Amino acid sequence: MSRRGARRCRRDRGNGARSARPSLARRAARVGRFRSSRRVVRYPPNDGTLPRHSCPHLRAWWLVPPDAPRVLLVIGAYHPEISAAGIQARAVASALAGRATFSVLATAVDPTLPPRDLVDGVPVYRARVDVRRRASRAAASIRVAAQFAAARDRFDLVHIHGISRKNVPVTTLARLFGKRILLHLHTAGQDEPAEAGRAGVLGAWSFRQAELVLPVSPLLMDRCLASGVDRSRLRYAPNGVDPQRFAPPDEGARAALRAELGWPLDARVTLFVGFFSRDKRPDAVFRAWCREAARDPRAVLVFVGATVPKYYEIDGALFDRIRSGAAAAGLSGRVIFADTTTAIERFFAAADVFALPSVREAMPLALLEAMSSGLACVASRLERSTDVLIQDGVNGRLVPPDDEDAWANALAELTSDCRRARELGRCARATVVDRFTVERSSRVWLDAYRELMDP
Repeated sequence: MSRRGARRCRRDRGNGARSARPSLARRAARVGRFRSSRRVVRYPPNDGTLPRHSCPHLRAWWLVPPDAPRVLLVIGAYHPEISAAGIQARAVASALAGRATFSVLATAVDPTLPPRDLVDGVPVYRARVDVRRRASRAAASIRVAAQFAAARDRFDLVHIHGISRKNVPVTTLARLFGKRILLHLHTAGQDEPAEAGRAGVLGAWSFRQAELVLPVSPLLMDRCLASGVDRSRLRYAPNGVDPQRFAPPDEGARAALRAELGWPLDARVTLFVGFFSRDKRPDAVFRAWCREAARDPRAVLVFVGATVPKYYEIDGALFDRIRSGAAAAGLSGRVIFADTTTAIERFFAAADVFALPSVREAMPLALLEAMSSGLACVASRLERSTDVLIQDGVNGRLVPPDDEDAWANALAELTSDCRRARELGRCARATVVDRFTVERSSRVWLDAYRELMDP
């Protein structure tokens, strides 16, 4: 037999062997790739930042019933870029695998991210934007519209997260293609009917087109009602976190994490997580912490968050002032800066106290993550927002925003009294497990989807 004939025989035998295997495995393998332009982009099923049942899309996508909701999530930033809405949407999409199918339409500031991608088995469509350039923002709206039109056969419901420039073109196309609309409100002072109205006639029109509105906090519920939104359109949809991912570590695991992060084992670590923006007030917690640092040489302050102003709310001057202030006080070695990360649970697990000094929040996801991790938390008292999560002195501390004395006293109390801090952290975790899990959030989302799917 010639060499060519031998090769053909071996190939035929191999094809026969392959054809005898179950086709399900091959179908599942194909989920791991998604064509982007002319190349195939491969994404790992899960980078460790999703619950244990992830990546469920890879094992449950073929089990979705034919009448399950097909949803397009429209979001400002999605994994691997970071936003609270994107983190919550990714977690809920994972929890609802097998009960709903999702696609994602997002803007992206990272020019290296592909315009079409697959994340955890979910197709992701991205529109590149440079928020510092007006022309880029306008062009991004056109790209969003083009991506929407290209993906229109993949979904029946459009779930818009937040109020931004993309709401008008997305809402217009949703109406044009006969898609039903949900609007999710995440951010106080921004995702509100009054803000939509300030965007002009079209902005107000796009808000009214949402058949269901999902505020994440009682504060946003109140503001919708005060603006005349009919109560029948509102569905309270609080954020939720995965208590398995965000869980208190044992002492051995905590020591190992500190060694990996380069933190002293005996340090009393106060953690801040968030953008360096004026509303987040990282400079306020720095000034309050400096008093504790002068008293206790073990005090360490860790900031985790973006400092470069590629997102519109970031104020790079805040980072510069904190860094120079730490140097002037001789505290540079005890003030640690870390960039945004998709493995934020490692920082929560290694810290002692979490600080949320914001002056504007709805339902802060970072606070829920810290509470679930069993951290003693100090937060600004924000009516119908943080006071929904924390009862002062029971499962954390609430202090007036921008009150440096009150902040310094609260931080000193929790960093100096380990037993007190552990008790508050234990009660904080119980609050999250009882009321603010991602499973509970996913049920609210699914109920809303099914409500719009019903004739």
